[in-house]
Amino acid sequence: MNIKGLVSILLIFGLIAAPAFAEEKAENTQLEMLHQSVVNLINQLTQKGVLSKDDAEKMLKDANVSTLNATVVQSALATSAVAAQSGVAEASAVPAGETVAPGVIRVPYIPESMKLEMTEIIKHEVLAQAKGERWGDPGAIPDWLSRISFDGDFRLRYQKDGFPAGNAPPSAQYSPGITNTTDDHKYMRVQARLAMKAKMSDITYTEFRISSGTTTNPVSTNQTLGTGFNKSSLVLDRAFVHSDPYSWLTFNGGKITNPWLSTDLVWDSDVNFEGVVTQLKPRISDSWVSFLTVGAFPYQDIQRSDVVYANSKWLYGTQLGFVWSTPDSSSAQLGVAFYNFINVEGTVNPAVGSHVYDQTAAQGMQKGNSLMYVNANGDPTLYGLASKFKELNITAKWDWGSFSPFHAVFTADYVRNLGYNLEEIILRTGLSQSQLPPAGINGHQFMLTLGVPRIRRAGEWQANVAYKYLESDAVLDALTDSDFHLGGTNAKGFIVGGSYGVDTNTWLSLRMSNTDQIWGPTLAIDTLQIDLNTRF
Repeated sequence: MNIKGLVSILLIFGLIAAPAFAEEKAENTQLEMLHQSVVNLINQLTQKGVLSKDDAEKMLKDANVSTLNATVVQSALATSAVAAQSGVAEASAVPAGETVAPGVIRVPYIPESMKLEMTEIIKHEVLAQAKGERWGDPGAIPDWLSRISFDGDFRLRYQKDGFPAGNAPPSAQYSPGITNTTDDHKYMRVQARLAMKAKMSDITYTEFRISSGTTTNPVSTNQTLGTGFNKSSLVLDRAFVHSDPYSWLTFNGGKITNPWLSTDLVWDSDVNFEGVVTQLKPRISDSWVSFLTVGAFPYQDIQRSDVVYANSKWLYGTQLGFVWSTPDSSSAQLGVAFYNFINVEGTVNPAVGSHVYDQTAAQGMQKGNSLMYVNANGDPTLYGLASKFKELNITAKWDWGSFSPFHAVFTADYVRNLGYNLEEIILRTGLSQSQLPPAGINGHQFMLTLGVPRIRRAGEWQANVAYKYLESDAVLDALTDSDFHLGGTNAKGFIVGGSYGVDTNTWLSLRMSNTDQIWGPTLAIDTLQIDLNTRF
């Protein structure tokens, strides 16, 4: 029963009550008064928002006594008689010796048991409606606001970069980005990120994230402390739309999260891609799911003109893979990817004073890639990438979850730059083979992680050990791990680390790496990082 049903019952009881009046003339008057009472009741319910305007108008029309003909009245009388035979004892219209004051309406007697039953029915109906519509709930919020959620994290880091004795001075290093090789450096950094997710429908949402960092470093959201207590900047880190129109199809567009099965051998964990990506995820069986990811990403937009001959730089990527899972929370993943960078290699300007190819200079260099001069006379000094980059990347991950919540995860990653061609490089750069570094186009990484997959509570822990080997031109040095060997390529070494939960969603982390340069003058770097992490 709902509120409209209750009003209908009141109408019926009004009709039942009408025949109980003593005189026919009085009956018409009392019906009119009862009609007015019902009208007033309906108006009150409408004003309080219990009834809609349309429902109220319909009930008022139904309650009009002018439409009550003799048949309706007789039916009401019959109903009253049945009620009396069923145990509903009607009171006499006017008890003997008692007069009825003008305007007084007498109703039949209703047993207490029926009153209680009606009260319970009405109470349950009203409570159900109040709960569903959250009447008077101070926590009630508009529907659009309930579809918005926030999450974020904060990290406070102490870092020490150690440079062992025996390193060659910066002037002897091949990469121009190296400015310190001898003096230890101790400093602190913070990282702050806040994301908002707005759900449009069951299949579509948008996400925006702001973070600390700068607009010139795609591989870090750190903010180094020690700026005279000055303010720090916030940047737009992510802004994308995500849609799952089918269980086997996903689309992302904008400034999106990393869509690939990968490690920081190729992509730093802070890299967010710009463009569009689609993933097909057909299920093979209960245990096997395949995936095909395809994406197109503008890397550097360049407008050609009479004085600009450079072309826009793009990244096209595709990855085919499989995921296998078991009931004991174990899983295995394998992905084979091909990342094709278009127009990222440098081009020498045709003459002294010409700048038509200036925008072929490398973007966001860290260190390690083979370089060339874009300007033949070095004025201004612009460095371009000597090699093309067409990266074949194979990533495998085994997660053994038989001892859940503890897991043992082994990850292996391999990459090879298929775009490196020595003859093309000599022709493009004008350099001889002896002036170029040896071909370094391969990289690999192995990592073992023990503990919980993600620390959520105090006392939970995780530990890992890894070995990484990344040659000069295996990957684009601008986008690989910014912590290992302080960023870039042409490095090898070990990493050990661990994390321990000290509170809910709060944990301490320690990470140490010991790295050396693979080719060129000696450059060893020992890095220690101690982090306090929180998230919500």
